[in-house]
Amino acid sequence: MRERFYRFMQGRYGQDAFSRFLLGAMLACVFINILVRSRALGMLSWILLFYAYFRLFSKNHAARYAENQRYLNATARLRYWMDQQKKLMEERKYHHIYVCPKCRQKIRIPKGKGKIMVRCPKCQHEFSKRS
Repeated sequence: MRERFYRFMQGRYGQDAFSRFLLGAMLACVFINILVRSRALGMLSWILLFYAYFRLFSKNHAARYAENQRYLNATARLRYWMDQQKKLMEERKYHHIYVCPKCRQKIRIPKGKGKIMVRCPKCQHEFSKRS
């Protein structure tokens, strides 16, 4: 059975970031539709599902690739911001992140050093913080 599926999918576009977004949006519409019971929302979820599967089984690689690139370009800033927030959350395990009161520069200080004097690398302003 697995061999038949592999042969069927050969030459087809498959899954990418835009199709994962479409499936996620479809699931969100379904869950909201359970609460609201809207016919339009139900139709929207079916349309998103059919379009996601159309893209999955399509053999027109150039068109699907172009759609995915437009999606990635449109969401680039949001994805960058989300990556930065994830990185900051990981850094907070081992560092405190303070803001210089004079120039608003972010300064990373290791945790567990007690009360220390912090010197801003940008404006050389000194201030006291607990690490």
